[in-house]
Amino acid sequence: MTSRAASRPVGTVTRGTTNPNRLRRMDRWIAAVHGAELRRAVDPVAVDLGYGAAPWTAVELLGRLRTAAPLVRVVGVEIEPARVSAAKPYECDGLVFRHGGFEIPIPERPYLVRAANVLRQYDESEVAAVWERLCARLAPASECSRGGLLVEGTCDEVGRRHVWVALGPEGARTVTFAARLGSLERPSDLAERLPKALIHRNVPGEPVHAFLRDFDRAWAAAAPYASYGARQRWIRAVRDLAVDWPVVDGVERWRQGEVTVAWEALAPRPLF
Repeated sequence: MTSRAASRPVGTVTRGTTNPNRLRRMDRWIAAVHGAELRRAVDPVAVDLGYGAAPWTAVELLGRLRTAAPLVRVVGVEIEPARVSAAKPYECDGLVFRHGGFEIPIPERPYLVRAANVLRQYDESEVAAVWERLCARLAPASECSRGGLLVEGTCDEVGRRHVWVALGPEGARTVTFAARLGSLERPSDLAERLPKALIHRNVPGEPVHAFLRDFDRAWAAAAPYASYGARQRWIRAVRDLAVDWPVVDGVERWRQGEVTVAWEALAPRPLF
């Protein structure tokens, strides 16, 4: 029988586009929201799935996670063998690179899988199966832990705009919108960075379209706060938005240019 690590990787090669500091918003959110779970774990392993043509995002992930959980280890996983070979010189204490795909070729059950800009080239119909496969590899929930976390999303080339879905072993939990606020004219500018599960659902009749519409209205109503800066305007708009939408974070995260909403409120409606 072939071992998990020796089996053929699952998935297809991505374009591999990457830039230093591109995933900083996602990384900082993970450290803040999931850091306690990583600290509690005996052997916390995180996976940077599909890190691309250069290993920068995996190197940065290790540094940012260790501010919250000093014992965490990171495994960079890439389906293109040449990219793994190119990354090997960057291995260090707590960071290794492996050839693989959605099967995640490591023996441990990871406490984090980060998959940024990986599913953008896939069809929407393929997303659910990928999520299910990755969630099944996460560390399981227990009496004292919610288990591992899958963070899957999309951002622009320099990381100014980012939207991601967070999933646990049980499935999707939340959607987070994050931006450099000075780059936004309106919150719906983030629509172009919706993850694959949502980007084609930004049409009338779908929850995510209604959410972005209401967010734009709240942003417009908060225009008087712009004189105090974009951050204050964002905070006011999110406060108003939270009246009708299940916002699950608080002002500490809003100050970072983020807002997180329960997945159930934005989940796509069934086609039939």
